[in-house]
Amino acid sequence: MSKCCGDSNAGAKGADWPCEAFGWFDDMVSHCLDYATEAKASGRPVVGIMCEYTPRELILAAGGVPACLCGGSAEMVGPAEEQLPANLCPLIKSTYGYHRQKANPFLELADLVVAETTCDGKKKMYELMGRTRRMHVLELPQKPDAAVAMAHWKAEVRKLKEALEELFSVEITDAALRDAIGLMNRERSLKRQLAELMRADAPPLTGRQLLDFNTIIACIPCALEHYAGAIEQMAGRAGPGDCADRVRVMMTGVPVPHGACRVMDIIENSGGLVVAMENCSGIKPICEDVDAAGDDPLAAIAEKYFHLPCSVMTPNDSRMELLARLAGEYRPQCIIELIWQACLTYDVESARVRELAGELGIPYLRIETDYSPSDSARIAVRVEALFETVRGKTGRPAP
Repeated sequence: MSKCCGDSNAGAKGADWPCEAFGWFDDMVSHCLDYATEAKASGRPVVGIMCEYTPRELILAAGGVPACLCGGSAEMVGPAEEQLPANLCPLIKSTYGYHRQKANPFLELADLVVAETTCDGKKKMYELMGRTRRMHVLELPQKPDAAVAMAHWKAEVRKLKEALEELFSVEITDAALRDAIGLMNRERSLKRQLAELMRADAPPLTGRQLLDFNTIIACIPCALEHYAGAIEQMAGRAGPGDCADRVRVMMTGVPVPHGACRVMDIIENSGGLVVAMENCSGIKPICEDVDAAGDDPLAAIAEKYFHLPCSVMTPNDSRMELLARLAGEYRPQCIIELIWQACLTYDVESARVRELAGELGIPYLRIETDYSPSDSARIAVRVEALFETVRGKTGRPAP
């Protein structure tokens, strides 16, 4: 178990100094569920989302509650495989398993599911889920450099706005959009400040603790207060010296939904410290804010989300540029790429990440796995071997 900055698996539990935010985020799911249940009871709609491409600003401006539905439970994979192929991404299967078992309370509360057309597996799963759930399909452009891509995406964002207005009998005004932009920009800013704490030689928290600061629902006022409080408590404070002796890791690859943190735990329990997480669960979606001063708030929202460098885009040069920038800012000593089995877009793109790591002079490890813990020991051996290589280059012994 990692002793760096406290127990990396238990938030505040075992930490060397108290931070109130850790305790709140330890119970994040229950806090989010209470918030969604109370909002629904007061007449606010709950809107489920599956991907970072859905602009939460539109849902907030419609008076709704945006809730992430991505499944991270291995237990939900079996029920999904009764209808889905076994050789499909575990995130897709887990999400669909929750649907079949009616086991995700946020999905059961949802008045609408926004389905983003990222990978083919998700698109076909949406067809099955859409037979019994109200769904709006948000079609992504696949070629971000194409002349018509932005126009297509703006039209899709406008269609989502119109669908929310019609379904919930509301008018999404420019003023409401600007208020929502302000809220989301504040949340992104606070999460960026938390992420930037990891640039220190001895960060005041672990990568797992930082990941645990993610919420299922965006812009819950209490969560925003705890983000700000955590920054105030931790800014300028160094963690134990053990943190400085650990191998600094940049993680990249697939999203890591709540409950699917096994590989990150292995990394940090093996002597690593995840100082940067480029994944959709980490830095990628918070790098850029929406232009709050633009004349057309809807267009500004579309612009921000269009820039997400997901592996479904072709070409995806922006992701390589982001990884190179993060390597300069967070000074990782190695790159670990996580690939969920059958995630073809990230799997194929891993060749480019490996080449980039070589150009940067940083050791690289690709880990392909699913939600089952059956290969945990094998992954740990590979991670430990990587760290030995890093320590051999630096001449620094294991902590």
